[in-house]
Amino acid sequence: MSAELEVRAGSLELPMLRRIFEQPAALRLAEADRARIAAAARSVEKIVASGEAAYGINTGFGLLAQTRIPDDQLAQLQRNLLLSHAAGVGAPLPDAVVRLVLALKINALARGYSGISLTLVDALRALLAHEVYPVIPSQGSVGASGDLAPLAHLSAVLLGIGQVRVGGKTLAAAEGLARAGLEPYALGAKEGLALINGTQVSTALALAGLFGAEDLLAAAVVAGALSVDALKASDTPFDERIHAIRGQPGQIAVARAYRALMQGSGIRASHRDCERIQDPYSFRCQPQVMGACLDLLHQCAATLRIEANAVTDNPLLFDRGDVLSGGNFHAEPVAFAADTLALAIAETGNISERRVAVLVDPKMSGLPAFLVQNSGLNSGFMIAQVTAAALVAENKALAAPCSIDSIPTSANQEDHVSMATHAARRLGPMNDNAAAVIGIELLAAAQGVDFHRPARSSRALEGVHEAIRSEIPHYASDRYFAPDIEAAAGWVRSGRFSALVKGLLLSRQ
Repeated sequence: MSAELEVRAGSLELPMLRRIFEQPAALRLAEADRARIAAAARSVEKIVASGEAAYGINTGFGLLAQTRIPDDQLAQLQRNLLLSHAAGVGAPLPDAVVRLVLALKINALARGYSGISLTLVDALRALLAHEVYPVIPSQGSVGASGDLAPLAHLSAVLLGIGQVRVGGKTLAAAEGLARAGLEPYALGAKEGLALINGTQVSTALALAGLFGAEDLLAAAVVAGALSVDALKASDTPFDERIHAIRGQPGQIAVARAYRALMQGSGIRASHRDCERIQDPYSFRCQPQVMGACLDLLHQCAATLRIEANAVTDNPLLFDRGDVLSGGNFHAEPVAFAADTLALAIAETGNISERRVAVLVDPKMSGLPAFLVQNSGLNSGFMIAQVTAAALVAENKALAAPCSIDSIPTSANQEDHVSMATHAARRLGPMNDNAAAVIGIELLAAAQGVDFHRPARSSRALEGVHEAIRSEIPHYASDRYFAPDIEAAAGWVRSGRFSALVKGLLLSRQ
């Protein structure tokens, strides 16, 4: 069983969401939440007993909303809904994302507006607690009417249909239910619809993208600071006064982080009186660029925190038994957040690659060509920079906005959709691309610092340099380079640099 976290429905904060994403977790609901769930379920029972037509409870769905379903077919209606909507394709979502989807779904249903039973919510909680993760194909949602196909695959598992992953192994859904202490579930009125309506898949994917982008930003700031010393660049552009009079909060915060990282650098002190006046933009405009990226991350974090706690299915049950049909399932806020994150990720990698290009160019850096002695015989970092350029170019293409696209679905009943799900799904590959670019910069900057010995950098940056050299030796002559780059990219993805930029990353506070 996973460690149990007590939550109050609608109050998940970013650090807890990251905790759930990174580690197995179980959720314990407050008694007030359980009472609200039960009250909403009783409201559905009353509607069914009254014989009144209510969308999603005793009618068809979408264009078929005018079709009244007899009471003795309501369970079959909900079952058919899950089976017909489980039409996703593509590689399965990672277990960490599925874990977050489960947590978000539990959190939303526990708000008490969905009309589902406590037994159903407890079944979802059991899957999460026993680390039984439904296999969810990654493609098939347009981000409106909820993430219908992927959530149908999640929900079909409760019926004993489909597959799950347990401990990295794929099993039949029925076996997964048994491991969680569950029997196949018989759906009540509205329960299938409540399960598949909602933005939980796109939101989980976007949150995963946010967490990765935050770790990228931390690593890029550290790599950029180390590159300043590798280039023997000026520290004047990081002066607090410059950033204060512009007033951009991200820029001010990031400049402060650079100053802290570089404070006391002996390398910088050794060239205080050099004739260099202005460095390339990729070095001296780091606070401006990375600060703007930080502001975007904070903006997206605020949107996604709200969405993680939102009720996004349809219809919704309110006081006095009112059943209101609306459109909270439309994931436009998530789509915009995902597109914005894509911009920040692309720019973080873009400016990092430009610093690598400067460091490998002896005319600009004053360092050995391609950061290796006896260049000519040795190619050094020549193709590592080419790899970085290729990854940046790929991210530029991936950063094109998805939210401006829309393809009508469901016989034009759902005539405007957000495309939030694939907007968020592409953030993972973008983060991986940028992590490799920043990893290459870390290696290049460490190599540049090596050439300045015996002069030493700041205490913080020497710690970074020592950590790099503890795993990857100085590049003295050409060797098989790919493992070095993969190791450095892994450092970036791991979030190991976040502690060096304290206070910048909301989900780690």
